[in-house]
Amino acid sequence: MSAETAVCQLLQRQAHDYRGWWWVAPPRDAWLETGQGTAVSADYALLAAWHGQSRPAFSPFDGVGPTPPGAVLFWPKSHALGEWWLLWLCATLPPGTPLHLVGENQGGIKRVLRVLAALGLGCRKRDSARRCSLFETRLDRVSLDPDLAWIRFEAESESKAAGLTLVSHPGVFGHGKLDEGTCQLLEQLDSRLGSEISRSDVLDMGCGDGILAAWLARRGARVTAVDINAFAVEATRRTLAANGLSGEVLASDVYSTLGERRFSVIVSNPPFHQERAVDYGPAGRLISEAPRHLVSGGQLLLVANAFLPYPDMLTRAFGGFEILAEDRRFRVYRAVR
Repeated sequence: MSAETAVCQLLQRQAHDYRGWWWVAPPRDAWLETGQGTAVSADYALLAAWHGQSRPAFSPFDGVGPTPPGAVLFWPKSHALGEWWLLWLCATLPPGTPLHLVGENQGGIKRVLRVLAALGLGCRKRDSARRCSLFETRLDRVSLDPDLAWIRFEAESESKAAGLTLVSHPGVFGHGKLDEGTCQLLEQLDSRLGSEISRSDVLDMGCGDGILAAWLARRGARVTAVDINAFAVEATRRTLAANGLSGEVLASDVYSTLGERRFSVIVSNPPFHQERAVDYGPAGRLISEAPRHLVSGGQLLLVANAFLPYPDMLTRAFGGFEILAEDRRFRVYRAVR
């Protein structure tokens, strides 16, 4: 089978035996999913796809399996996240384990030369093609602990989230700061839901660092929070714990792990990017499937960039909607089942 993505096409042409290797943070590519090796990813949908092919795959928060003969790290859009993966591999695999690093030139793969040099790891360029580059090195113990990538910060005192401690990680949406759109959504949640939120079943879809889940739990809601990103799931769990709050936090590709569960309220600041590409798929599923997961009279409240085509999606799913707030950048939408 031929590789589909440029980075995998570069790997496929290598005269190298990758059998049994770890594919770390890989893209979706049938050449990988039907071949040899084990996927290591924070993407729940990718892990589910591999498991659906009866292929081994796990997240970095699962227990690791047998030591592989080597690993390939697909350098991500977020350089800080790429550096974390590198540190995690150094801490997880034995010194001397071969490591290949591959990525698109426009995605910053050439920066790994400086990163590896700073860690005292040698490196050489192995190949380049399709506007991608492939480097190789060997892992070793380094002085930096990957857990240092986790940060804790306090919500701004003038925001509706004031008093909350948030925990975040590279690769989590809005890493290390309060997102302006989320702040606008919180303003509307505070004014529109009021005391009725107490003891309501609320779903935080795409929970990120857990700011919405924590805000809702602090007001007495029974919170379920989901995200496709394992780092976000872990960040939300840590945010709830840091504030002495409780809630159910699950890895899920939109509603995939929720079965037929229904909620009084669904809240979301949905993503619309997959790496550098615009992708309306997850937000489209969030909106189109929301009525099946809301009780009668239940409501969906979401914030989005004003230019995104969500009004048509909301009209098709709910028959109508209202705009609760808008400015030059964001809109907060409400739709009722």
